[in-house]
Amino acid sequence: MSTIYSAGLRISELVNLPITGIDSDRMQIYIEKSKGNKDRYTILSKKVLDLLRVYFKKEKPHYWLFEGMGSTKEKPLQYSSRSIQSILKAALKKTGIKKHVTVHTLRHSFATHLLENGTDLRYIQSLLGHSNSKATEIYTHITTKGFNQIISPLDKLDI
Repeated sequence: MSTIYSAGLRISELVNLPITGIDSDRMQIYIEKSKGNKDRYTILSKKVLDLLRVYFKKEKPHYWLFEGMGSTKEKPLQYSSRSIQSILKAALKKTGIKKHVTVHTLRHSFATHLLENGTDLRYIQSLLGHSNSKATEIYTHITTKGFNQIISPLDKLDI
């Protein structure tokens, strides 16, 4: 879940992410042939990198960053989307969160939180892999954080 939220990934992008997609030198994740058959880079969180290093030493994946049960070097098996959805469902139940949340909600939260923290919409568009800015602009309608700090131009006039 941390990898999805921290990089704005789609669930399919996570299950299709090979180990080689993690570039710790550049602190980026390379997403290959995602929606629309497009490639892109997104950010790699330092905290997620630390978690991935612990995970990697313990689980020793062969090809896919996250592999399913029974995966071997000769036959690496991808982790399933259904398993990721089940993990989120269990986490929501454990924490008592009743709000409807999906794995894709984490992607939306990534974009919304970047926007709230002042990240330019064009960067968010690139990180999400949106070719059309209209797809990214929906996040401007979701957030109202900071509205109380915006001063109307009229209030700046000496009238």
